[in-house]
Amino acid sequence: MGKARPVTDQDRKRVRELHAEGKGRNEIANALGRSGRTISTIAKDLGLSFSRAAEVRQATEIRQADLANRRAALAQRLQDVAERELEKVDKPHTYFDWGGKDHDFDTYEAPEPTPADKRALLGVVATAVDRSLKLAPPKEEGGADEVGSLLTGLFDKLRAKHGDH
Repeated sequence: MGKARPVTDQDRKRVRELHAEGKGRNEIANALGRSGRTISTIAKDLGLSFSRAAEVRQATEIRQADLANRRAALAQRLQDVAERELEKVDKPHTYFDWGGKDHDFDTYEAPEPTPADKRALLGVVATAVDRSLKLAPPKEEGGADEVGSLLTGLFDKLRAKHGDH
């Protein structure tokens, strides 16, 4: 094995400069042709640290905030779906069918969806609202229980109005 090259004042100066530029231990080691262990020893002697805990914590917080914003946007989209589908419950509905020996295509307009289609629409509404609430729970004004009660009341009124049990 060859003899270790002594650490010079110039090496120390360069480690301090590169560290101040935000370079990591391995980057500095490659730049100076030294081992990572040697760079760590020089840095320790100079009172420098390569700990990035604060940077990692900040990056994690930023990522969590980004994800929270994305969840809120998705919750809003789900709420929009719920409201759009709920509007369809008592509006005219177009039905279509392929049928007959010639496989004819036919459409017709009904004054409102059938009871089965209303149930399906309300199922979509309930699922969209449920997922929206899980992604972005309401503030503790009344909480999810109050929202659930309101939805149950709304669905009961719609069922009673349309005679759908």
